[in-house]
Amino acid sequence: MEFLTLIAGLVVLVLSGDYLVKFASGLAIKMRIPPVIVGLTIVSIGTSAPEIMASARAALEGNPGITVGNVIGSNIANLALILGVTALIHPVRVDRSLMRSDFPMLLLASLAIWWFARNVEIAQWEGLALVAGAVVLLSMLYFRSRRARQTESPSVDTPEELEDAARPLPILLGGIALASAGLFYGSAWFVDGARCIAINNGVSDHIIGLTVVAFGTSVPELVASGIAAWKRESDLALGNLIGSNIFNIFLAAGISASIIPLPVDAQALEFDFWWMTGVAALVGLMMLHKGLIHRWKGAVLLLIYLAYVGYIGGAVAAVSAI
Repeated sequence: MEFLTLIAGLVVLVLSGDYLVKFASGLAIKMRIPPVIVGLTIVSIGTSAPEIMASARAALEGNPGITVGNVIGSNIANLALILGVTALIHPVRVDRSLMRSDFPMLLLASLAIWWFARNVEIAQWEGLALVAGAVVLLSMLYFRSRRARQTESPSVDTPEELEDAARPLPILLGGIALASAGLFYGSAWFVDGARCIAINNGVSDHIIGLTVVAFGTSVPELVASGIAAWKRESDLALGNLIGSNIFNIFLAAGISASIIPLPVDAQALEFDFWWMTGVAALVGLMMLHKGLIHRWKGAVLLLIYLAYVGYIGGAVAAVSAI
């Protein structure tokens, strides 16, 4: 039964990811907004919904320990596993505006949550500060989209993209909302089943957050970015991943910490935060090199993720043996 649920969730995820990219691309053309901004806002928030909901639910149910691990693990998975796979499918072009403002915001958010966590707890006022960061980012993106409408030169679009853009605005927005809901429920089926298996095997909340929940809630980003790369929508794919990581910190961790102070596992401070920030910095260097995430860079990122998971797997085995 659990395997049938996983298969059903995968089908829903693939279909939802395909339609999310289709409608988001159509919206970008219709509204004359750069695809990278659509990826940073609508698509990234839609694909971040599982992280936000899973983290808030964990806090409300009195299991806040899973939240920080979920955010760290998801952010590592997004930039190492998912960007790696996306680049292997098709090299990812880097938008200049993303390097100038959005990537520095990601580094700032990563350092901010690390700083807040230094006392082995993220307090409620610190959670509110993170949520305020999301408000600042959305305001910046709003004004950027307004400027882009006035200055962006017309792009050459395919007949399929023009057909999508010809749909009425309510249809495009409704389609994006339904596709995001499909990604949320599809990943939820996977997460619940995998989490139960992990708990039954005595794995800690922090390790579950770093691995099972983090990967499960990152599946929407994997599907959406993979499909965007396949359709040569690289701006949408990279914007989705950068935006998703920012909103994981600002909204998933921020909202959860606003509900209840978040305990931070000692391993997170000593090890996992280094990986999260280090992977982000490495991706920044890769983006600066020729403004393109080449396939070989994708392979390097994928190997880094496998090394990270291998280490975590060793830790789980050691815990289980005790």
